[in-house]
Amino acid sequence: MASLIRTSLRTGLRASSSSAAPLTFTRGKATLPDLAYDYGALEPAISGKIMELHHKNHHQTYVNSYNTAIEQLQEAQASNNIAAQIALKPLINFHGGGHINHTLFWENLAPKNAGGGEPPSGALSKAINESFGSLENFQGQMNTALAAIQGSGWAWLVQDKQTGSIAIKTYANQDPVVGQFKPLLGIDAWEHAYYLQYQNRKAEYFKAIWEVINWKAVEKRFA
Repeated sequence: MASLIRTSLRTGLRASSSSAAPLTFTRGKATLPDLAYDYGALEPAISGKIMELHHKNHHQTYVNSYNTAIEQLQEAQASNNIAAQIALKPLINFHGGGHINHTLFWENLAPKNAGGGEPPSGALSKAINESFGSLENFQGQMNTALAAIQGSGWAWLVQDKQTGSIAIKTYANQDPVVGQFKPLLGIDAWEHAYYLQYQNRKAEYFKAIWEVINWKAVEKRFA
């Protein structure tokens, strides 16, 4: 079971990420991915201090906790402790999901001098216009979905694997996008993603983040 979970997370991460995604699993263990930019490169939209805390502290905690949960699962399997195995499933989902979600999130972002904020093009731009009317309408609907999240969670632009259509979906806590949908673009609505800079003005964070969205990475996932 542990090997199946690890394989599932590896496969899901590779399938959901762009072709330039860093390898974030080593010998079955999750590892913290390097960023393609400096912590301060997304300022003023996202402060360097937030990026450092978010990446080095929060994401690293998801990585560490996932690895610990997998080790505990292996021990529970070895002792045939079924109750312990069942109890560990929520931890694996939460911390494994946090690892996957954040790995995709870092790829969603880019400094302005590396294309951050440049609008999508090609097939993705056409799909957004057909589904939402315009990029501006999509951003407005995405921000509305983010603002409506009660507590912690994410808003995602997803693609239906069967129909190819795109839609906005929200997920609680660190639940990953799996099953019917493929994640294209995710925005973190947890307070740790913005509070140090924007405090309770989360609407300002949702507006500012579009200035550093890496649409090229989203286009690769869509393609």
